[in-house]
Amino acid sequence: MSTPRPSASSSTLQIITVVFFTFISFLCVGLPIAVLPGYVHNDMGYGSVMAGIVISVQYLATLLSRPMSGSLADRLGAKRAVMYGMAGCGLSGVLTLLSTSLAQFPLLSLALLLGGRVMLGIGQGLVGTGSISWGVGLVGAENMARVISFNGIASYGAVAIGAPLGVVLVDGLGLWSIGGLMAVLCAIALLLAWPKPPSPIVHGERLPFSNVFLRIAPNGTALALGSIGFGTLATFITLYYASVGWEGAAYCLTAFGCAFIGARLLFVNSIKHLGGYRVAIVCLVVESLGLFLLWAAPTPWLALAGAALTGFGLSLVYPALGVEAVTRIPAASRSSALGAYAVFFDLALGIAGPLMGAIASGAGFATIFLVAALMALTGMLVSLWLLRSETRT
Repeated sequence: MSTPRPSASSSTLQIITVVFFTFISFLCVGLPIAVLPGYVHNDMGYGSVMAGIVISVQYLATLLSRPMSGSLADRLGAKRAVMYGMAGCGLSGVLTLLSTSLAQFPLLSLALLLGGRVMLGIGQGLVGTGSISWGVGLVGAENMARVISFNGIASYGAVAIGAPLGVVLVDGLGLWSIGGLMAVLCAIALLLAWPKPPSPIVHGERLPFSNVFLRIAPNGTALALGSIGFGTLATFITLYYASVGWEGAAYCLTAFGCAFIGARLLFVNSIKHLGGYRVAIVCLVVESLGLFLLWAAPTPWLALAGAALTGFGLSLVYPALGVEAVTRIPAASRSSALGAYAVFFDLALGIAGPLMGAIASGAGFATIFLVAALMALTGMLVSLWLLRSETRT
């Protein structure tokens, strides 16, 4: 007799209680994201490239730790991966607090800040991979698109809330408050995770990470090309607004996040009905239109609309391409597959800072959104090729 699957409402509740930990980890990502570039560039006196590196080093740390994150979740269980990740995010908050407290020693302060960003990247990678595996283990692989979608809602929703909240905290209390809040939030999350039931560990053949990576690579490449837009927006929107004399840059991240969440809530089932590749193609076209609007916007209101359109377009790219990729990997290596797929997202965000910072130094901040739009269109072409390849087979 087979074990009955939970009802739709019950499974949704189970998913939400697990992706809550992703929400906390990305709240820790969002809190400093709108204030650190300006702090490094203006207060510490470093250039736009270093401002980009301080943001991007977090994503590079996540990228490099993905094989470890996926393997750990497969072998020791997704719940344990999540708890290790929350501890890492909490340590990042402590290091950020120390960095801002030692601002009179610029090199030491920068080193501590970079160390905190590295720990945040590793912790976020563990939580992100672990939460999806934990959720899929509890509600079944047939609900994978919903788990990935809700996990993304938690991610971008947390950034949308965290970015303006970080600005308010810094204006009212100072930069130290961000590190302190990050540490407290992660301590609370660890206490809440401790009594929760784990998902079962899947036994069977585990593919080497290199094999999994190669199988995932075509879908991951399309994802990376689309995700450059978010990395560009998140890292440089504050400096872009400042360069043209506008205010309210943090609300671009809020507009992005709200549109992103709305699209996922309204259209997540389209992946099951239309297929992941078709959904990804449409979404990447919409995202590129939003980035083109950011590039050409003559007013902050149109830039805000461009950010929202970018978020709406990017919303389903990750789950649409991810479901197509991960379902082709044995269940015993599911966490490794999720980790391998996320490598491409991390890579996109990791290179966005230095690459777009270099372009901005030579061609201005507006130009980077044009470059990101062209990359999203290239991702659409890769997705179209994948769809045609699948149709032929």
